[in-house]
Amino acid sequence: MKITRITLALIHCFLIAGTATATATAATTGTLQKIERSGTIHIGVRDSVIPFSYLDDKQSYQGYSIDLCLKVVEGLRQQPGLSGLKIKMVPVTPATRIPLMANGTVDMECGSTTNNLERQKQVAFSPTTFVAGSRFLSLVTSQVATLDDMKGKRFVTLAGSTTIRDLLKVNAEKKLDLKILTANNQAEAFLMVETGRADAFMTDDILLASLMANARTPADFTISQDPLSVEPYAIMIRRDDPEFKAFVDSAIGALYQSGQISPIYKKWFQSAIPPKGINLNTPMSKALKAVIARPTDSGDPQTYLDLAGVSGPGAIGK
Repeated sequence: MKITRITLALIHCFLIAGTATATATAATTGTLQKIERSGTIHIGVRDSVIPFSYLDDKQSYQGYSIDLCLKVVEGLRQQPGLSGLKIKMVPVTPATRIPLMANGTVDMECGSTTNNLERQKQVAFSPTTFVAGSRFLSLVTSQVATLDDMKGKRFVTLAGSTTIRDLLKVNAEKKLDLKILTANNQAEAFLMVETGRADAFMTDDILLASLMANARTPADFTISQDPLSVEPYAIMIRRDDPEFKAFVDSAIGALYQSGQISPIYKKWFQSAIPPKGINLNTPMSKALKAVIARPTDSGDPQTYLDLAGVSGPGAIGK
């Protein structure tokens, strides 16, 4: 039967890649069965998370995370019966991405989603694909450089993001009396700072660097020095679907082992990218190099500090 052939082919792929193991079953289940029946894989994407997942000036989705997910799709198309597998891009937001994954609307989410222990109770993740730190962006004229400078001021962050939790915690601990606002996406939050409706925007440093680089006047903005947390990104998939997770893990592991990750990283972080031809000039961090050498899907931030050999979040992006 076709389903059995696919299962055997998948198991063979796992053994060759050496990055995941699977137990043979009589038929594919979960996500693999779903995409085989429909002939389509639904990929969750973001509209404005440069350079991970965004719409370019031609209204086409692209980015670092999307390229990694397309490598997984390439592997799926090599399996019997899936050579004609179609891709449907499904826009998601920080607030909708987990519900849409849980209810089966999307099969992989390819954006800038942090893998943490709390989220692992609801969804699963591929091996980590990027390691960021959360910082805040503000106007230079605001003269705020640290969290203490933000006392009584307005912080905007994204609805459904891990940053809200972190801000609430530090607000209580430091008694900062912060006014925490939410936005639906990166562009909206950045505009709130640009127009004075918020004093600072906190999210992951690489995303802030991208927003600032693409601003009309980048010199008007500054990014804080000390990160609040470690944020390991990964491809999000459904929980309790070991067969599909094994395939995704195998595909990412093979990408790392072969060295193909290097040109993909260079394309998005060390080259001019559309739509404005901005080069983020962001070398691969010690933490990400360590993850590529020893892939992990850990949701514990300490794992990444240990892998990078650093003592705190302040050095994670170096």
